[in-house]
Amino acid sequence: MTPQNARAHEPQTVSILGLGAMGTALAAALLDRGHAVTAWNRSPGRGEGLVERGAHRAGTVAEALDRSEVIVTCLLRYASIRATLDPVAEQLRGRTVIDLTTTTPDEARELGAWAAEHGIDYLNGAILATPPMIGGPGAQLFVSGASEVHERTRPVLETWAEIVYDGADPGAASLVDLAMLAAMYQMFAGLFHGAAMAASAGMPAADFAARAVPFVAAMVPAFARDAEIVDGGDYTVPGQQSLHFSDLSDIIRASDEAGANSSTIRAVQALIAEQVGLGFGDEGTARIFESLRRPEPVRDGAAEAVA
Repeated sequence: MTPQNARAHEPQTVSILGLGAMGTALAAALLDRGHAVTAWNRSPGRGEGLVERGAHRAGTVAEALDRSEVIVTCLLRYASIRATLDPVAEQLRGRTVIDLTTTTPDEARELGAWAAEHGIDYLNGAILATPPMIGGPGAQLFVSGASEVHERTRPVLETWAEIVYDGADPGAASLVDLAMLAAMYQMFAGLFHGAAMAASAGMPAADFAARAVPFVAAMVPAFARDAEIVDGGDYTVPGQQSLHFSDLSDIIRASDEAGANSSTIRAVQALIAEQVGLGFGDEGTARIFESLRRPEPVRDGAAEAVA
C-alpha cells in the first residue's frame, strides 16, 4: 500500500454541524467507516442514535470545533452558515470547513472569501443523493475549491459518495448542482402539467405516468445530440426539428380547453417565439438555448405568438 493509499484509510476526526436527515446520514456513514464523529445541532434532542453508535454530541459549536480538524456544515440556508460560523471564525483558523448546505454559486464564493480572510481551508460541496443513498451506490458529491483541500479531505468525502471535482472556483459545484436541479424540476413540472390536462378526461395521474414515463425516457437521450449542436453553435445542422415546426400553440389551446394552468408550456413557447421573431424559425429547436443564455427583449410579434 502506498503512503497516499494508507492515508486514505486513516480515521479522521470530523464534526458535523446540522443534524437534519442529511446531516445525520453523513455522520452515520462516517461512523460506519471508523471515523471519529462529533455532532452538533442547534435544536436539542437530535442525534441520539449517533451517540449510541459512538459519536460525541457537542453542546456548543465551539465544543464541536475543539474536537475536530474537519468541520462539515449541513444547514438550512446560507444565512444559517454565517450565523453558526461567524462567531467562531478565529477558532476555525487553521481548520477545514466543508460546506454541504445548498447555496447559490455567489454565496459559496462569498463563503470561500470569508474563509480565506480568516485562515480557514474551505471546500464547497453539493450532494446529489437522498439521505438513504449516502455511502451507497448512485450517490454523487460535486465539490469545488482548492485542489489541495479536495485531495486532503478525500478520505472523508469518499465515505459519502462518488466524488466529482469541479475545480478551484468555490461556486462551481453549486452552479452545476442547481443547474441540474433546474432541469429536473422543470421536467417534473411538465409531467404534472400533462397529468393535469389528462385529468380533465378522468385519467388518473398514475395512468398518465405509466404512459408518459417510457416516452420521456425514450426522448432524454436526444439531449446529448442537442448539447453537441449547442456547443458547435450551428443550429442549421440537418436532422433537427425546426422552430417553426415546434410551435406549441395547439398544446396551449388544448391545455386551456382542459382548464389546466398552461404557464409552463407558455414559457417554452415564449422562447421559441423569441427566436422565430429574431428570424431563426428555420433553424433547430435547440436554438432556444441562445434565449436562455442571453435573454433579449421579446419583440411584439413574438409576444403575440405566445398569446
